[in-house]
Amino acid sequence: MIRRLLDWGGYGGLVVLVAAAILPFLRPEWTRFRWTLVAAGVLLVLASLFARVEDFRGLFGRRAMRYGLNTAVAVALVLGATVVVQALSFRHSARWDLTENKRFSLSPQTVQLLGGLKTEVSAVAFYRSDQPGKRVAEDLLKQYARYSNGKFTWRSVDPDREPGLARRYGIESYGTIVLETKTKSEKVLDAEEEKLTNGLVKVTREGKRVVYVVQGHGEHELGNSDRPGFSEAKSAMEKANYDVKPLVLARAGKVPDDAMVVILAGPRNDLFPPELEALDAYLGRGGKVFAMVNPFQNEGLKKHLVKYGFQLDDDLVVEQNPIGRLFGIGPEVPIVQQYESHPITRDMSGITTLFPLTRSITALKTPPKGVNVQALARTSAESWGETNRADLQRGVAQPDPQDLKGPLTVAAVATVDKARIVVYGTSNIAANQFLNIQGNRDFFLNTVSWLAEEEDQISIRPKDVKQTPVFMSSNQAQAVFLLPVVVLPALVLVGGIVAVVRRRAAN
Repeated sequence: MIRRLLDWGGYGGLVVLVAAAILPFLRPEWTRFRWTLVAAGVLLVLASLFARVEDFRGLFGRRAMRYGLNTAVAVALVLGATVVVQALSFRHSARWDLTENKRFSLSPQTVQLLGGLKTEVSAVAFYRSDQPGKRVAEDLLKQYARYSNGKFTWRSVDPDREPGLARRYGIESYGTIVLETKTKSEKVLDAEEEKLTNGLVKVTREGKRVVYVVQGHGEHELGNSDRPGFSEAKSAMEKANYDVKPLVLARAGKVPDDAMVVILAGPRNDLFPPELEALDAYLGRGGKVFAMVNPFQNEGLKKHLVKYGFQLDDDLVVEQNPIGRLFGIGPEVPIVQQYESHPITRDMSGITTLFPLTRSITALKTPPKGVNVQALARTSAESWGETNRADLQRGVAQPDPQDLKGPLTVAAVATVDKARIVVYGTSNIAANQFLNIQGNRDFFLNTVSWLAEEEDQISIRPKDVKQTPVFMSSNQAQAVFLLPVVVLPALVLVGGIVAVVRRRAAN
């Protein structure tokens, strides 16, 4: 009777082990009981086997049993080694991203932001179990959790199975990710790193920093989506959680008190004296100004910046390279790869920026008292500052003795007590036509972040997904099809036939 009960207990143990295996998929909230079930199942199976130890003793003496036992031990060793490897890989995993632009790796900005989280952030991803893109989203969220030092947690929820939770968060479409802290929440509609990181910035930052862009002097227009417009720069700043507003300084008479940064986006005409006085007053109370002054324009602003240690040269920087032809300009697009040590440029090593149609900037040898001036970016030694406008118009510019020789400074920074000023020799770097080329966007946004005293946002931002399709001719496509589908299987078949024929001939 006891033996029969132990037999049934063995079957019950097997059922318990199967239940423990599928428990995380059926009832994730009961996962904490999984190992208890495993222990109970193993004990029941061992008790059942122990009750039949006399029956097994006779079997072990047979040859077939010995061979079977050896096979079972070998299989057990392979399975054990596999389990150990899986456990080690789970605890000590490594990733190698071999794509051209590291599309499956987090950008330095995201890693920096996650490592500096001071508050806990939870993410809820609303995906159907069979929805395309779910695995990509989960892989992205796993990377975020990996770099967050435990501050970022996430879970995936099927809104069809938990409609109450979906209604609570106001979910209207599948694939929505909700980022939440104790005080804020933000919906991200696509599982893309840039959108997820921007959402993370919004829920972890207190309030928005206001950036004013001065208008009324022929500057780039914030709402203009054409090539010379400033709409892309506005959108980029808004994604970084800045509130971007136009400022007609001539009408306002002063810079608003909530201004974190004031941008002069390439004014073609001189500012009125009261406007310059308003900027001085703003800097006097620790303000931050970002001035982009194009060549051969705005003499009034050029003279005004001297008091802050900047000398804007009357030239156009020229460099003989073929890049300008891509944009229909010519050699007036110097390539910048030389950066001075500064928080704005700390992650720009190896990154190329283009400064189209720029003038050079020279720091005064004896700057005004209390003013510290430093170069940010320089051109190559092959460049020069062309001063002959007639030659430029004819397209025959050549370096003359009076022209400044490269390397030339095209971006510089000055500090006066708590005030900060950054000057570019061109505003075209932030225009729609050039902002998203190479490192221009990062350089521009790093400048805004440093001026806004948000140094933790200075980095290289998430990459755009770059498609790299493989184009093949018809012959190449046919070869790719025939090799794995026809040739290799045929070789295996022929090899098998030859082996069978030789074996029969030997017998």
